[in-house]
Amino acid sequence: MGRSFDVVVIGAGPAGYVAAIRASQHGLSVACIDGWTNRDGKNAFGGTCLNAGCIPSKALLESSELYHRAQYEFKKHGIQHAGVSMDVSAMQKRKAGIVRQLTGGIAGLFKANKIDGLVGQGKLLAGKKVEFMPVSGEPEVLAAKHVIIATGSTPIEIPVAKYDDEFIVDSWGALDFATVPKRLGVVGAGVIGLELGSVWSRLGSEVVILEAMDDFLAMADRDIANDASKQFKKHGLDIRLGAKVTSANIANGEVNVGFETADGASSLAVDKLVVAVGRRPFTDGLFADDAGVTTDARGFVEVDDECRTSVPGVYAVGDCVRGPMLAHKGSEEGVMAADLIAGEIAEMNYAVIPSVIYTAPEIAWVGRTEREVKAAGIEYKTGSFPFAASGRAKAMEQPGGMVKIVASKVDDELLGVHIVGPMAGELIAEAVLAMEFSASTEDLQRTIHAHPSLSEAMHEASLAVDGKALNNVNK
Repeated sequence: MGRSFDVVVIGAGPAGYVAAIRASQHGLSVACIDGWTNRDGKNAFGGTCLNAGCIPSKALLESSELYHRAQYEFKKHGIQHAGVSMDVSAMQKRKAGIVRQLTGGIAGLFKANKIDGLVGQGKLLAGKKVEFMPVSGEPEVLAAKHVIIATGSTPIEIPVAKYDDEFIVDSWGALDFATVPKRLGVVGAGVIGLELGSVWSRLGSEVVILEAMDDFLAMADRDIANDASKQFKKHGLDIRLGAKVTSANIANGEVNVGFETADGASSLAVDKLVVAVGRRPFTDGLFADDAGVTTDARGFVEVDDECRTSVPGVYAVGDCVRGPMLAHKGSEEGVMAADLIAGEIAEMNYAVIPSVIYTAPEIAWVGRTEREVKAAGIEYKTGSFPFAASGRAKAMEQPGGMVKIVASKVDDELLGVHIVGPMAGELIAEAVLAMEFSASTEDLQRTIHAHPSLSEAMHEASLAVDGKALNNVNK
């Protein structure tokens, strides 16, 4: 038998490393296992989010947006320049530096919190034992009083467009292009597809996004999705709905993509194809046959509302369990699990988890859409306010989009807040806090917002719910 710990965490992404830190803060002995290997062969903590997802994509989104603004917007501000060009290698170097700094920061946090960061693979055995298979060295069986599974997720590969990591790539591959593809195809118009398509479109790619569903952003409010669709089209993204990919053949240095729409079969030639149709839980080979933890048909670890699995003392959090695959959702579940292990009262409010798409414009929402509220038979009212009527948005040269609020007609409680526009990912935090406290639209109406600020759009939308907007002619 090897070492013993109060808590062993398998996975060091946003759910796992946060759970490990919180458990250590409770005075528990903790080990956290992760075997992520980057393309340079080096191991790193942080999981998909820090190494190949949230962080590198936001770095590229920021760089590409600045480039796009320099090309098309600066002259409106009176800023004259002889020309602007993009050094993709410098952009990628900056991205890689940010990733290294943040993943290295997790190693530092482990050291500061006296957590044993173990590099390798973990497998749950019976009796809350964990087999640790290091990158180098002999396997070791760790004994644990409690185990937290936080193994995350991996991209879904579709049979008709298998990855070759050169012409057909997953989301990680799309973050590492050394040059700007002249023609880029993206399969899937979800969060990942839109963000990646936006990056390379701003840098000069002709981007076509093929989405099998007939509705654009089906998970978002219809008014927000429709507004966003118009703005994306204006910015050059060619999004084709109801387009089911049937084949992807590589020949003569390009990918020939076959797809079907209501009008029949079509094809598209691109230089690179990004497959971004979603992610699946990464639980392959995670459990010994007698481990006792149950998974569903899709591979998700089955848990209750407090992230307890079918085995007492074993928890599972993050992308490998039900609910939205969001880093902040996983982190909060990790905190909850660690607090429960320490004997504290803890819970997650799954009704107020914000979602953000970091495109330009940004899209963010929390709570229920108008369609969901209507389907639930709730009497409701709505109000919206366009950023076109916001002085701050106009000064920023970003007047597109709006804030929309859905509230109960019976007691005025906020049911959902939906935003498309500048800094939506930051603005949504006010709505999340308000809904956490079960606020009403009147509460937002009586909250003083700084002028001029983007947050005034939230204030005006809350007023519009009762037909009292002060700065919108279309009340």
